[in-house]
Amino acid sequence: MKKFSTGPVRALLDSLGRPDDKLKIIHIAGTNGKGSTAEFFTSVLLAAGRKVGTFTSPEVYSFYDQIKIDGQPVAPELYEKYAVTADFASPFEKLTASAIAAFAGEGCEWAVIECGMGGLNDATNAISKKELAVITSISLEHTEYLGDTLEKICRQKSGIIKNCPAVVNAHQSEEVRNYFKDCVFADKIDDVFKGGFIYDGKKFRLNTDGCLQPCNAACAIEGARILGVDERAIYDGIKNCKPRGRLERFTVGGREYILDGAHNPAAFEPLAEYLYKSEKKRTVIFGCLNDKDIDGNLSKIVADEIIAVACPCARARTLEDTYAHCRKQFGKKRTLKAASVTQALEKADGEIVVVCGSFTLLKEALEWIERRCLNRAAQC
Repeated sequence: MKKFSTGPVRALLDSLGRPDDKLKIIHIAGTNGKGSTAEFFTSVLLAAGRKVGTFTSPEVYSFYDQIKIDGQPVAPELYEKYAVTADFASPFEKLTASAIAAFAGEGCEWAVIECGMGGLNDATNAISKKELAVITSISLEHTEYLGDTLEKICRQKSGIIKNCPAVVNAHQSEEVRNYFKDCVFADKIDDVFKGGFIYDGKKFRLNTDGCLQPCNAACAIEGARILGVDERAIYDGIKNCKPRGRLERFTVGGREYILDGAHNPAAFEPLAEYLYKSEKKRTVIFGCLNDKDIDGNLSKIVADEIIAVACPCARARTLEDTYAHCRKQFGKKRTLKAASVTQALEKADGEIVVVCGSFTLLKEALEWIERRCLNRAAQC
């Protein structure tokens, strides 16, 4: 089993002159909702007029999505300016150090940093100081590395709480709530309605779908209040935020396309709820990496038709293996397979077409949608 450590990144940051000391850092750990929560915090800080760097993983549509300054992916040239090299560090460790160096070098005041995996020994936890730690929804994941019980996983996630206040997402099991009982819970959600929610008696607008997004947004509201951010900026930041690759919807030619990077059973809950409410024919294009709970994921999917694909990744399950699992869950008549996401999109017969199971599928899907939009525009 690979041993994870903060040592390599700390060594890199020290060699770069400790750029993390120049930043006010919000550090986010959890199983699901980390990326969306990071986007909400970024949007709130931007609305408050702050210069913000954001580091998230994995990539959604581009490698450079992982490192953003003021909400925009860094240009390749800027990334190369700050990219570090070191034989002793892994690719993710080097990426982490490069991101922090870029944020400090480009004059960011704040950095919103998402953990890669776990927390205590994650590469991102090498940062020396933090303004705020955030814990999003927690469930079993990466049990071979983080532990096989919720308590063990909580212990790993809580490792990011170091000499700073901590905010915990309200969408937690009782066991998780008890573990973090001494932290601030973002649990003042009074009501959720289409297009928004009420938090602590105040109405907030949302520009994103998903039943758990109010919980993610609430973390940013509670956290921003702890940090002293103006209420108007908090409201505007929540309203303006639109997380990418998370129940992200497009309409082309009267057909709805949804791109969702959900890759564990808990992450599929918002998508499942959204699809369950629809009376339209639903086609789901699904791929899975070999270290994910494929049967657990498939059990959460609501579909009239499912098309199995292989993810474009070295860690992907084979097409035949994915197809076999899909057939077991949905039956032969409702299960198809395709050699690529593009071929699956061409085959899809639903009025709603979903691409999900791994972020690695989304880039090809978005490119196909964008081409379809351009073709339709050229025909008008």
